Amino acid sequence: QVQLVESGGGLVQAGGSLRVSCAASGRGASRLTVGWFRQAPGKEREFVAAIRWGGDFTSYADSVKGRFTISRDNAKNTVYLQMNSLKPEDTAVYYCAARRLDDNSRYPAEYDSWGQGTQVTVSS
Repeated sequence: QVQLVESGGGLVQAGGSLRVSCAASGRGASRLTVGWFRQAPGKEREFVAAIRWGGDFTSYADSVKGRFTISRDNAKNTVYLQMNSLKPEDTAVYYCAARRLDDNSRYPAEYDSWGQGTQVTVSS
């Protein structure tokens, strides 16, 4: 079973930056596709970005493309989401999720393991 722990959320003003991290541990913690999702109050969980184990292929939601960057350090089993030019509408709980298939799925149901989430709040 893989355990995922997010960190790095917080409060930032619009236009600012934050980096959130997702550390994986446990059996099979390496060679995972990792996705970031977010959920705002009263809304469904939505895809943000994903990265394959090799780091050679990334995908982004249109709403964050050009502002967010997903990356990974396989030696540390950690995936990062660098968020720049943040907007109030980026406010949400951000979750990382992992799946063993080498495919950047945008669907939450296709991920096997989830972290507990980290709050990101962007003030206007």
